[in-house]
Amino acid sequence: MEAQNAQRRSYQVVIAATRDMGIGIDMKLPWDLPNEFQFFQDVTSRTSDPRKTNATIMGRKSWEATPLEFRPLPDRLNVVLTRSNCHSIPTDDDNVMVCGSMESALELLAKPPYSFSIEKVFFIGGGELLRHYMNAPSCDAIHLTEVDITVPCDTFAPRVDTCLYHPWYSSLPVVENGIRYCFNTYVRRKDLIFGSGVEAEQYSFLPKMVFERHEEFGYLNLVQNIISNGDMNDNNTLLSKFGCQLRFNLRKTFPLLTTKKVFWVGVVEEILQLINGSTYPKEKGINHICESDKAKEYLDSFGVNATEEDGDHPLLTGLYWSYSDASQEFSQISDVINKIKNNPHDRGITLSACKLSISPCQTFAQFYVANGELSCQIYQSSTEASLGIPFSIAAYSLLTCIMAHVCDVVAGDFIHLIGDAHVNTSHTKAIQRQLQISQKPFPILKINPEKTKIDHLEASDLDLLDI
Repeated sequence: MEAQNAQRRSYQVVIAATRDMGIGIDMKLPWDLPNEFQFFQDVTSRTSDPRKTNATIMGRKSWEATPLEFRPLPDRLNVVLTRSNCHSIPTDDDNVMVCGSMESALELLAKPPYSFSIEKVFFIGGGELLRHYMNAPSCDAIHLTEVDITVPCDTFAPRVDTCLYHPWYSSLPVVENGIRYCFNTYVRRKDLIFGSGVEAEQYSFLPKMVFERHEEFGYLNLVQNIISNGDMNDNNTLLSKFGCQLRFNLRKTFPLLTTKKVFWVGVVEEILQLINGSTYPKEKGINHICESDKAKEYLDSFGVNATEEDGDHPLLTGLYWSYSDASQEFSQISDVINKIKNNPHDRGITLSACKLSISPCQTFAQFYVANGELSCQIYQSSTEASLGIPFSIAAYSLLTCIMAHVCDVVAGDFIHLIGDAHVNTSHTKAIQRQLQISQKPFPILKINPEKTKIDHLEASDLDLLDI
């Protein structure tokens, strides 16, 4: 992509914009966000190779709008696009280069000496140039700070073409000087080399600080920590860590892990069965959230005749989600939905999986509403890290998205608290292989907008794009 013999360099766009994609007024930013500016500085100036620098391409108006104390941008090659003489551009400065067009700049940067000295190329505006080059074929990624305000602007950027780009990373919302915003990176969609199992393009072209913000790293770091530093049990079969937390942003993407296969059909069937109060699995082979002999005994106490033909262990969780006791007069799911819709500031929007006395693997889920967003936190007392955690991440993220959908709010965060996270020692080699796999963008979940009642949802109403 950025080989020395390339005819033209590719680039990445770095901008901040309002809800309406406004990026400036009277040649100034319509906000004061020091942390956002620092993010811009870090992304465009940091390099993996200390012997190299990055290049920032900008139009003449963007150059002139840059405050004098930051002009030229330090530690970067400043490439200014203009077809006219401009006295404000110091042509004798080694950190400044003038080009007549974007195409000529990219061609020049692809040739020596710049092909050897420039690591990455970033395009930072302005508005007219962004309309031509933000979604252009040579643009590999867009780093867009979405500023959650609507203010008058006279300069605008186009919206990200989601047919061409897929979210790589979206930060949790940040509030600074009373303004809410988040950092987002979109990467150009990449095709696979069919039959090879190898991607035509990896995503290592991203700045290191952005690449490593992919949320799958949280899970990978956890399993790495378990196999490297976990406590060994007495018979040397399990490694475990106590008191772990994972967090996933559900606002743009869905956290179905990309470095290992997760049984998505099983996730969907499991959650829909639990929502509907099912006590038996519909298919063989589905991993269940709460299984035990005591769970079977508890179902038997209700007169439920569970047999091996129905599955190895019937589901207790579904019964508890739908009913809190044997009288079956109270539905926890309905209560949670009612509170989210009518009393969103209730601090007790909770869902209990089963009685603590039967030592379930998952005991408690709590929902939280703020800023029109629904978040969910669960606690698992014990779970297997290689298989169980990926399944639970997907299952409870799906539940959160479904609850947000039927309550007409936006899905926010999923927080996963784990008491005992463990790995079977026989799985360590497989995990080490998994740790060598490069992450891909998470898929996007689409829920049928016509289904607004939770008990009307079917598997065909839940679609994952790009899995």
